[in-house]
Amino acid sequence: MKLREVLQALAEGRMSVDEAEKMVKLTALAEVEDKALIDVGRELRSGVPEVILGEGKDTETFRDVFLKALKEAGRVMASRVDLEQAEAVLSSIPEGYEAEYREDARLLIARRKGMRPKPTGGRVGVITAGTSDIPVAEEAKVVAEEMGCEVYTAYDVGVAGVHRSIQAVREMVSRDVDAIVVVAGREGALPSVVAGLVDVPVIAVPASGGYGMGAGGIGALMAMLQTCSLGVTVVNIDAGIQAGAVAALIANRAAKFRKEFSKTSKYEME
Repeated sequence: MKLREVLQALAEGRMSVDEAEKMVKLTALAEVEDKALIDVGRELRSGVPEVILGEGKDTETFRDVFLKALKEAGRVMASRVDLEQAEAVLSSIPEGYEAEYREDARLLIARRKGMRPKPTGGRVGVITAGTSDIPVAEEAKVVAEEMGCEVYTAYDVGVAGVHRSIQAVREMVSRDVDAIVVVAGREGALPSVVAGLVDVPVIAVPASGGYGMGAGGIGALMAMLQTCSLGVTVVNIDAGIQAGAVAALIANRAAKFRKEFSKTSKYEME
């Protein structure tokens, strides 16, 4: 729950003072022996769930950090998780919790049973240039969904077949999305094309796929930073998590004011 939701529940009598105090205390850091300090209150403050990086952690440390975060926050995600790390956590999930491993995105998600993201009304589009970009795009998709957004995807629609790009953009416009994440490698041209056709923010993600001078995503990153299209912001190479979080924050903010505007308009009409 966000801090505002806690205060609202307390004011309406749906939560006791003790329960509210417990939720507010989640803003504190949780320590895992001498291995890590976990920011378990991040979602309460900002609406972005805690995401633990699995890459670079040994299996035992990763498992301990993940389970501690889960116990404190009730829901936690982990990115760049390999199969061994995932199996270590899945075999240790305590009673009353559930977990799933999204191998396509290398994401591990766990939560209390029955705990699901509350729909916000936010709408996010996710587009990839090629199929090799899908794992990064799936990171963005899952994060946005976990933040309550409805997510629409269009994969393998790069500018090598520009008619596919146009069709994908048309689909996003018809869905009236609030922000679009575009993942592309090689020359990184797709975000510029998309941004020139829509009136919503575009979050460009350079992908590390490719070869030659552009290998590692440097070519795509430089091209995206040099875009002539306005309305594009660029995140780091393969940064699907960051892109999904930014898109969801934009979409959720837009959804909030849509609801408020709808209520105001109805009142004025009456």
